[in-house]
Amino acid sequence: METFTVRDLRERTGQLIRDAETGRLSIITKHGHPVFVAVPFDDTLLREGVSVALAVKLFDEGHLSLGKAARLACLNRAEFMEHLAHLKIPVARYTPDELERELETFG
Repeated sequence: METFTVRDLRERTGQLIRDAETGRLSIITKHGHPVFVAVPFDDTLLREGVSVALAVKLFDEGHLSLGKAARLACLNRAEFMEHLAHLKIPVARYTPDELERELETFG
């Protein structure tokens, strides 16, 4: 997720648009404080609405936990996990070391 200042809007509008076209969220700040989020206008946004699309993007990019993303989407965790599965977005993401430790625990 890219962060832009209000001043950047004048100077880097092209990048903000390119990021949106590739599905990336951007946060626009004023004096270091978030003012608004630029959400890509895509099929997910049209189909699911702003809150679900934003929750999915923020979760997928690692900015929100599963629980917080589910709350943002106004879904319970199970419903949100099912929605992520439908979108083929993994809920659990392990580094190779974490996966090895998990497998040792069960093995």
